[in-house]
Amino acid sequence: MPRKGMRSVFYKPSPFPSSSVPPSSPQRTFSDSLMQENIETAEFLITKSDSVTNHSSSSYAKPGPLFSGTRFEAKQYLNAVKGLQTAMKHLLSQDPTSKTLVRSQFLMQLAMKTLQKELCQILSSNREHLDPETVSNRSSTDTRSSFSDFDDEISVDNEFRIAGNSISETERMSMIAMADLKAIADCMISSGYGKECVKVYITMRKSIVDEALYHLGVERLSFSRVNKMDWEVVELKVKTWLNALKVAVSTLFHGERILCDHVFAAALEKRIAESCFAEITRDSTALLFGLPEMVAKCNKTPEKIFKTLDLYEAISDNWPQIESIFSYQSTSRARSLAVNSMVKLGDAIRAMLSEFESSIQKESSKVPVPAGGVHPLARYVLNYVTFLADYSGVLGNIITDYPQSPLPENYYRSPMRNENPLVSDISERIAWLILVVLCKIDAKAELYNDVALSYLFLVNNMQYVVEKVRKSNLGFLLGEDWLTKHKLKVEEYVSKYERVGWSKVLSSLPENPTAEMTAEQVRACYMNFNAAFQETCRKQSAWVVTDPKLRKEIKISIGSIVVSRYKKFYERHRSAWAPVNGFKPEDIGNYLSDILYGIGDSSHSYSTTSSCHRSNRGRRNRYSL
Repeated sequence: MPRKGMRSVFYKPSPFPSSSVPPSSPQRTFSDSLMQENIETAEFLITKSDSVTNHSSSSYAKPGPLFSGTRFEAKQYLNAVKGLQTAMKHLLSQDPTSKTLVRSQFLMQLAMKTLQKELCQILSSNREHLDPETVSNRSSTDTRSSFSDFDDEISVDNEFRIAGNSISETERMSMIAMADLKAIADCMISSGYGKECVKVYITMRKSIVDEALYHLGVERLSFSRVNKMDWEVVELKVKTWLNALKVAVSTLFHGERILCDHVFAAALEKRIAESCFAEITRDSTALLFGLPEMVAKCNKTPEKIFKTLDLYEAISDNWPQIESIFSYQSTSRARSLAVNSMVKLGDAIRAMLSEFESSIQKESSKVPVPAGGVHPLARYVLNYVTFLADYSGVLGNIITDYPQSPLPENYYRSPMRNENPLVSDISERIAWLILVVLCKIDAKAELYNDVALSYLFLVNNMQYVVEKVRKSNLGFLLGEDWLTKHKLKVEEYVSKYERVGWSKVLSSLPENPTAEMTAEQVRACYMNFNAAFQETCRKQSAWVVTDPKLRKEIKISIGSIVVSRYKKFYERHRSAWAPVNGFKPEDIGNYLSDILYGIGDSSHSYSTTSSCHRSNRGRRNRYSL
């Protein structure tokens, strides 16, 4: 007869005299006598324990009588319950209407109530020893079967004395509690009281998991509330969540899964372990994975991409463990929540990248940067893509199969195209974004009326881009060929700046400095040179080269060109020098020391002539596609 049938027998309890046990008869078999002995033993232990429990003033506030000291009494009690169950099966097969069977059913109910209280007490009084962190630090197989099965009469203390100092007191108490829980669960489930066992277990453990998540800072938030928050507040929520996810997955849920699998470890009860774990974690996983999805739905401005990437990366990094912990079919919802969060976050990140590119294209300021310095757009874009490069691992997954902008092969091909296609995709995406901003910078060079200053502006911005790439993870992504190509661009712009910016100075001297000249011609050259050199230095003292090393190199280059030519002229026509208040070759370096710092007189910074303007207009847009 199934257990359900046995438990449907109703009995109104009343005192049973010992004479209620049917007297032995000549027809009684050895099995009958053994079963009768099992019932008598169970009656003695169960009624005794029930009396102690019922007279306890606070049975939930302190350890129960069965599992608080030596394992001997607990072992006796559980063995008596098992013996009672065997006797009930025997009686059921012999006489389903037997009064002894009814009495045995009543005793079984008393025993299950006691074990239910014991289960609750162990779960309640051992919260510290059964916390997920303690449990997750060890495998469920670490618990010795002798503890959980009570297969010998050695006390737990003696067992751990044998183990020596290899485990801590907390681990010792955790193992004892887990063994006790398993023993009670095995007994209750095998006796047909699995529903009562599971109800107590789920109620107690669910409250612990929910409380732990609360202490980790995971809040129950609505989308409307998150959407109305200042982004700085959302960032703080995300920071808290990132830490919470790590602890929840590696400790909280992991430890709970281990505990569940251990307590309900018997092969026939795997389904119970699965349903218990699913019920305990259902609400907490829904709460945990709620925030990422809400953040993904918020306004998708480009600046929000990095915290969104943090959320995506955290779930991605923890996904193998999430998949392992929630491997049950009944916990597939937790896996779905995690995957759905990643999908929504990925969509949001792609939208932000598109918006970022669009914002570069739409930038339309018409005010030239003073002194030809680095444009704010270049700083913004390079800082942005530098941070993007730090997320190259997850970004590769996110933009896979995402439409890429048409990047010319002759401009850039990722060096990792064959080795790592995912990294190659993000490399080409970043190369495209940098190309877009360089095109914008090239167009903004047209705003300068002085051609030399426009080239200096290009020098500063290209150098800034190269250095940002070289000093960051961008260098690894874009490769040496990209860097070499753009360094050559810097050199090209420097050369054009020097040629245009110092052409008036150099043209004031004869092409052949050592050629024969009249005294009057010499004096005119001196005067023209002095005037052109002073004017150029004064004007370029208001210009800037932002990179100190490059500034020094440019000054050395200018000095070598000007001094070399001027010195030849000066030494060849020294005799005509006296009447003219001009420069000596060694004075030129002193004047050059003041240029390109951006601190001089700016009145000449944007001086213009129609010829300069026309020349500037005629320059080809170097980065137009």
